[in-house]
Amino acid sequence: MSSVKVDAVVKESALVGEGPVWEESDQTLLFVDIIGRKIHRYSRETNHIQSVKTGDSVGFVIPRQSGGYVAGIGRSVVAVDWSTQTMTPLVELDQDKVNNRLNDGKADPAGRLLAGTMGIEESPGVVQKQQGSLFSVSPDLTVTQHFSQVDISNGLDWSLDQKTFFYIDSLAFTVDAFDCDINSGQLSNRRVVYKMQEEEKIPDGMTVDTNGHLWVACYNGGRVINIDPATGVRLQTVLLPASKTTSCCFGGPDYSELYVTSASLGLSQSELKQQPLAGATFKVTGLGVKGRSSHAFSG
Repeated sequence: MSSVKVDAVVKESALVGEGPVWEESDQTLLFVDIIGRKIHRYSRETNHIQSVKTGDSVGFVIPRQSGGYVAGIGRSVVAVDWSTQTMTPLVELDQDKVNNRLNDGKADPAGRLLAGTMGIEESPGVVQKQQGSLFSVSPDLTVTQHFSQVDISNGLDWSLDQKTFFYIDSLAFTVDAFDCDINSGQLSNRRVVYKMQEEEKIPDGMTVDTNGHLWVACYNGGRVINIDPATGVRLQTVLLPASKTTSCCFGGPDYSELYVTSASLGLSQSELKQQPLAGATFKVTGLGVKGRSSHAFSG
């Protein structure tokens, strides 16, 4: 077994770093600072970061098949042209809930965008409950609401055979699964595949590895856990030097590096002193597993 190593690759502190996505073509890591209102691109080769300001909270950013990106800014899905730093609104979600905002989002294997909303945060992790929903946006920008009554819509990914959709509503403290019809986009048969242990705190973002296992970032838990959704067993725990770990994705030339984002918002002065790397983005190596490339939005 190789030994697991954790390095801070982006030391600049994000208020709420989130939503890492690996871009294979450029060997870059895309991620957002939700409350800092920025989209970042970190180059593995040059160690350099480029950033774009979004003007409102930004829940996610993912590649778009036709070029550029789509991002969840406020309650709107917008097209982002990186070269000109311009943003064009495509569709607005939760139109009747002006205090809501988009949180985590990803494209499914068919190129739809799945993205969830949440109510207003009174303080980090303290939210108006059951205000959110999970939506999908098809390539022709048709919006489908899959379900509502969500507290904090968070991590999402798909099984290797594309028949299962994994989903986290953070304040339910579980990782859930749905049967997924990738042709129609329909979700059914919701069930719990993992219940968080007390020290793991709040489940946040997640990603699937090539073994079909889930890697879940534990907000306030300072760790990422690896779970087998078939058995509900935790296989591994990776501790990080930042308590507010928020999300993760695999990247690097062969997808063997796990990139983990974190937040600094909500930590006291003494906590920040103890956690000088709070809000950094980390690279974990030596896990002995690999991830796979993400999907692009085909709209």
